[in-house]
Amino acid sequence: MRMRQSLGELEKAFAKEISLERHRRDSLQRSTEKRARKRAVDRRHKRGSMRFVLLVLALIATAAIVTVVMFRVLYLLLG
Repeated sequence: MRMRQSLGELEKAFAKEISLERHRRDSLQRSTEKRARKRAVDRRHKRGSMRFVLLVLALIATAAIVTVVMFRVLYLLLG
């Protein structure tokens, strides 16, 4: 009878340990997924910022080139 009781206790402890391990594994998986999503958002934001800076630089360069060409053509026409 003593053997059954300790075996039952051992089974309960084992079931509790399995439950705790599942909970821990689920928690680790959620935190891993959360970190992956955060990294993806950070990468997207960084790429978007870089693209915006390149767009602004392209617009400024275009305006400068057009201004220079316009004044040169005006000089040629009036000179």
